[in-house]
Amino acid sequence: MRFNIVTLFPEFFASALHCGLLGKALEQETVTVRLINPRDFAVDRHRSVDDRPYGGGPGMVMTLPPLVAALRSLEVPGEAPGEALGEAPGETPGRVVLLCPKGRPLDHDLAASLAEEPVVTLICGRYEGIDHRLESLFPLEKVSVGGVVLNGGETPALHVLEAVSRLLPGFMGHEESPADESFVRGLLEYPHYSRPEVFEDLRVPEILLSGDHAKVAAWRRDEALRTTLESRPDLLPRAALEPGDVRTLRELVKQRRRTARNCFLALVHAPVLNKFGQSGAVSLTNLDIHDIARCSRTYGLGGYFICTPLRDQQQLADRLLDHWLSGPGASANPDRGEALRLVRVVDGLEQAADAVAERCGKRPVLVATSAQGAGSMTYPQARDLLEDQPVLLVLGTGYGLAPEVLEQCVGTLRPVRCFSDYNHLSVRAAAAIMLDRILGDDG
Repeated sequence: MRFNIVTLFPEFFASALHCGLLGKALEQETVTVRLINPRDFAVDRHRSVDDRPYGGGPGMVMTLPPLVAALRSLEVPGEAPGEALGEAPGETPGRVVLLCPKGRPLDHDLAASLAEEPVVTLICGRYEGIDHRLESLFPLEKVSVGGVVLNGGETPALHVLEAVSRLLPGFMGHEESPADESFVRGLLEYPHYSRPEVFEDLRVPEILLSGDHAKVAAWRRDEALRTTLESRPDLLPRAALEPGDVRTLRELVKQRRRTARNCFLALVHAPVLNKFGQSGAVSLTNLDIHDIARCSRTYGLGGYFICTPLRDQQQLADRLLDHWLSGPGASANPDRGEALRLVRVVDGLEQAADAVAERCGKRPVLVATSAQGAGSMTYPQARDLLEDQPVLLVLGTGYGLAPEVLEQCVGTLRPVRCFSDYNHLSVRAAAAIMLDRILGDDG
């Protein structure tokens, strides 16, 4: 496989391309690399490759003439100058990758896709970036290696080069070597141990010394699941899981300190807005009580409060709960009763917050929800709050929470469909979506 690397600093790659497995691959011509410098295509005496940005602003921008000439030289056999490492027959740009922050995140699937190509060209930007018109001139695939700012595309190019090369036949020495590595099957890799058997009172797990290959394989699978759950739970939704894996993950989740236990819901029926923007009270809805309770139990919440100062509405809620907790519904549908045991009827938000404080020993942070505006808090930020303190998510009924309720909250979650021109979900549907975005399967 051949890589063309278009870079203003070909010397950046000198060390990396001559050591370890990558160096061996170049010697054996498993991989070939051509380094192409756009400066070699500059036409002025200063070999200029950058200029000031139109519209003003800091820094410089890589200009198109030398860069485009460098890329087009790859389309003509024998015309591309530059340093070739390993045999590099026949010029062609192949798939052209622009390393930039706005690109698709580099992952195993992308690396595997690129490894199927005979040629890949990597473009390394510098300065403030490259003239945007380059994207109209070439079929570029934009790739990012993370949400950080680097000095240029050379370091990301090495990421791509090594990630792709490792997947080529013969690169690793043993074909099975990459099979169990992190990300290959959607999970992080299991932990490794070597000699000595005991080091500073730390022992190698006994099962690895047993000689029972089936048990070792099962242990490694379980440890891969544990490591992924603890360190990169975001990988699990896309991982290929067997029924046994799901059982293992359920047990692992039970053993963890659940952030969801710090999460509480309050469904406010007063004060809320009516369609004229006036504060008032609204009636309870049977489905809201049932469905949000079931969501609360499913995601392992600490509790769910129905907030209404109206005595007839409180009595209505109490009768409904009695039916499912101690009446005929208790035996007819015990699962429903298990969810409704989380429900507590209170006069208002203050009483709900007092109940959470009594249970947790710490007053909760109040976070509002709304279908309007842009919100002031993201779902990951709400998740972070749950790590070390109770959080009371405040849901509104009617036409939304009244201003006096919003004033008590530290922020408002971003609406579920913030960018849609139609955002009229029922509160129970919105509650389910918000809980999943905050907690997911690992909360």
